[in-house]
Amino acid sequence: MRRRWVKVLAITVVVLAVLFTVADRVAVHYADKEVTQLAREKYDYGNTTDGHLDVSIEGFPFLTQAFAQDFDDVKLSAGKFTVDTTSNAQGGYLTVEKLSLDLQHVHVTSLTARNAEADLATGSLFLTYDQLSGVLSRLAGTGGPVKVSQAPGSQGQAARVEITGPVAGTRVNGTGTFLAQGDEISLTVPGSQQAAASWRVSLPENVGFTSARSTPDGVEVEMVGHLVNLGASRFVR
Repeated sequence: MRRRWVKVLAITVVVLAVLFTVADRVAVHYADKEVTQLAREKYDYGNTTDGHLDVSIEGFPFLTQAFAQDFDDVKLSAGKFTVDTTSNAQGGYLTVEKLSLDLQHVHVTSLTARNAEADLATGSLFLTYDQLSGVLSRLAGTGGPVKVSQAPGSQGQAARVEITGPVAGTRVNGTGTFLAQGDEISLTVPGSQQAAASWRVSLPENVGFTSARSTPDGVEVEMVGHLVNLGASRFVR
């Protein structure tokens, strides 16, 4: 009799554990969809037909984190969205190949206002040379394509890139600078003191670019933020 009771108890515990796990995964799936929709409303990362945006809440169990309104790790990934120049120059749109953010220790500060704050945010942004070449070619107008490629010597927030082609009526062939500061990126062609174009990227409050480097396929920009405000006014500034 005792063995049967122990067996029934063990089966019950296993069934309850399975049911809890299923409920937890269903809840986190629903929460992921809701948070992704909120991010879509607050950011401008889904502004193209082939763009994507996904937010996932990591960790187990989710329900325990939800009751505490404190999440260990929230990841955001987006890509194939466009940003326009700060001057709204015609043809100046730039496609961001990939953006990722890892938000650590996210505290919900207000459910009604949908406010939250992350202790730490780290992430990166990636632009291909084809995308940079395309925008420079469009901004240059007629005269032929402009090509952007890798150049050695990235330092801090400035990445060096090779630029060849006609820009502003002049044939250029040399090393330009891709600069990432705050929430802005800019591209300066060889022989010019001013940036050919600048773009502002929507970042959460208190997140900023920290470094840029040239890779074989494009420019990678790193970002960091502390006490990151994910307030309801807008994720975008």
